[in-house]
Amino acid sequence: MRERKEKSGYLFTNKMLVALILPLIIEQLLAILVGMADSIMIASVGESAVSGVSLVDQIMVLFINAFAALATGGAVVSGQYLGMKDEERARGAAKQLVWFITLCALVITVIIYLRKYFILHVVFGSIDADVMGHANTYLVIVAASIPFIALYNGGAAIFRAMGNSQMSMRVSILMNAINVCGNAILIYGFHRGTEGVAIPTLVSRMVAAIVIIAMLCSHKHQLYFEKIFSYRPDGKMIKRILSIGVPNGLENSMFQLGKILVLSLVSTFGTYAIAANAVSNAVAMFQILPGLAMGLAMTTVIARCVGAGDYGQAKYYTKKMMAITYVSIWVMNALVFVLLPFILKAYNLSDITAATTEKILIFHSISCMIIWPVSFSLPCTLRASGDAKMPMYISIVSMWVFRIGFSYVLGKYMGWGVFGVWVAMVIDWCFRAVLMFVRYLSGKWMHFKTV
Repeated sequence: MRERKEKSGYLFTNKMLVALILPLIIEQLLAILVGMADSIMIASVGESAVSGVSLVDQIMVLFINAFAALATGGAVVSGQYLGMKDEERARGAAKQLVWFITLCALVITVIIYLRKYFILHVVFGSIDADVMGHANTYLVIVAASIPFIALYNGGAAIFRAMGNSQMSMRVSILMNAINVCGNAILIYGFHRGTEGVAIPTLVSRMVAAIVIIAMLCSHKHQLYFEKIFSYRPDGKMIKRILSIGVPNGLENSMFQLGKILVLSLVSTFGTYAIAANAVSNAVAMFQILPGLAMGLAMTTVIARCVGAGDYGQAKYYTKKMMAITYVSIWVMNALVFVLLPFILKAYNLSDITAATTEKILIFHSISCMIIWPVSFSLPCTLRASGDAKMPMYISIVSMWVFRIGFSYVLGKYMGWGVFGVWVAMVIDWCFRAVLMFVRYLSGKWMHFKTV
């Protein structure tokens, strides 16, 4: 009876957690499935188109990750204010986030257009003329979508800060539906090639940004924009957002850079290794999908607890949501394990590629079920409390020393090939897990309240 009474004062009921987590899982699943559908449709245009689009997408991912990191910073600040029951400042933080992220995106867009030649000829290096043509077409069109994807990320983060992930899920469904249908119509119906891939991306992001910002102008939401076009920069508020967003953005950018560097090593192992790595990466996204969604949910929940000054609840929800993460990842990996023979058959791989892929995915699956949540979900508690720099330091050091360094040691010098690269990645996880867990147990994260 006493325990039930104590828990009645908790900020999130089980029903609220389910309502927060399920749409996030659906949103993540949708993004992965749509990405796979896009890659299939792009492949019908030709290999040069696939190469050109993939090169530009590597650049775009860096910017999208940066915007997502800034959006997380805004969500943490707004969430902490909501925990303090200071809705006026929470709305102020949300407005500062949207304006700041949009202005940054506009500046980046202008720089991309001004430095287009440098990107195509220096960053991408010596590539075939056909690939260059497709990359140029795709870059010119998709770069215009940067401010809109930034706006969408900002709006989605604000809805998550309110604990309302259903709205961002609905907008995500709309955006991805426009993208997939547009690709199908322009590629298969009008044979527009690379333009048929790029134009729906631009249009879908424009629609998503307009819709999500329009919804935030409604006063029926806890966080809403009043006089959205009236903006005065608030240096202190922006600094608070950046204190979370910049470390998180640097961490994400370094992670993406590490993937690119490791990919260049994998390419030296032969065609079978490249194919096995590509298929493994695609399936691995499903293996960690519940964890990705739970990370977003944990940021919302812990930020609210920290804002309320209730670190007891922050610890309670960290343990509870870590348990949910483990259970959901075990379920997902069990499902992937059962379907693995059918997945490998669907890709129509050669014997050596299929055997290597199976070996990688089984190893990755076991590692996910044991290590991944502590390495990547637990740090969400640290960031949501305002302790963003330490996870950044740990992640950057671990990536360069273990993920990249050991990839060369195990993959190249010890002759383990592409499997050695995946083993190095898990060693990176182990290092992160130990240090993140020690940081959490130290309690130092409870002294970093952002607002």
